[in-house]
Amino acid sequence: MRALAILTQRNEGAFLLEWLAHHRAVGFTDFLVLSNDCQDGSDRMLDRLAELGVLAHERNLPPYDKAGIQFSGLKRAAGHPLLRQADWILPLDIDEFVNIHVGDRSLAALLAALPDATAITLTWRLFGNAGVVAYADHPVTAQFTRAAPAVIHWPWRAAMFKTLYRNDGTYGKPGIHRPRAPDPGRVDSARWFDGEGRELPTRFRRTGLFSPFGRPNHRLVQLNHYPLGAMQSYVLKSDRGRAVHAADRLGLDYWVERNFCSDEDRSILALAAQMQAELDRLLADPVLAGLHRDAVAWRHARFDTLMQDEEMRALMGRLQMTPPSRALDRAEAAPLLAHAMAAMAARADTRADD
Repeated sequence: MRALAILTQRNEGAFLLEWLAHHRAVGFTDFLVLSNDCQDGSDRMLDRLAELGVLAHERNLPPYDKAGIQFSGLKRAAGHPLLRQADWILPLDIDEFVNIHVGDRSLAALLAALPDATAITLTWRLFGNAGVVAYADHPVTAQFTRAAPAVIHWPWRAAMFKTLYRNDGTYGKPGIHRPRAPDPGRVDSARWFDGEGRELPTRFRRTGLFSPFGRPNHRLVQLNHYPLGAMQSYVLKSDRGRAVHAADRLGLDYWVERNFCSDEDRSILALAAQMQAELDRLLADPVLAGLHRDAVAWRHARFDTLMQDEEMRALMGRLQMTPPSRALDRAEAAPLLAHAMAAMAARADTRADD
């Protein structure tokens, strides 16, 4: 079985080797990484990893699709030979880590648990900052273990998923959250399952980005999502811009909707030894190790540069002054969800009239 992870990244070389090592330990066999406009040397790191046969690297160059740089990268990925060879495909971001809870915690164990699946939704579990101020070159999965409740009612973006899908022709192109270009002759027989192991309604064959709210979604698998990291790292992330629309800087609103620290979840550390072994193998290459050190040094230097800017200093101060967020309970979230669903229905009606 060949399982392909697709990644788009910019200026995240300091995190790249941990991400690769973890997903190699999980059981992904192939990696396609698309980079754009890198200033931290991560494009050179990816070139070296390609020379070593660890992954395939493509530069995601302009012009970009109006939907954004990440979407452009996935459009380019759609024609890559690795996609034709893959049995399963999963597009990810570098702050997302697959966390399997069944069997030996491998991808093979997950697929054995859901043998009839065409697609499996990996629902986010948001991991908060937990008061970590300074960026340090230590594994993200070990540093950040405080998370949102397993069942969350608001914000509803906390129930977003990424999709692991079978590359059997049912879907023709990868998408950011779900596969695209369904084959009209095959899609009606597709079977979607969630991370709890439940078969999802047939509407998920063609639409949907959110797992059902207010119920567990992680019994078999979850997607650990570390969107914040250390406060210093978040300042760099704000400077980089959103993954989809790079011109949009991230602010305190993004932080507050993701900084949940009420629960502890260390389950991903069950693979820590396997991850570390993979990481040590990668760092045994002196060229790669040097490029990793350069990427780490770049992050420290870039933060110091950004602190010369009043807007960035103000953001850093606000992060330090803002306490962890509180997830709303069912009663508090109900009016917000009702209004959100009504707004979505109205937009759908408008589009139907066009």
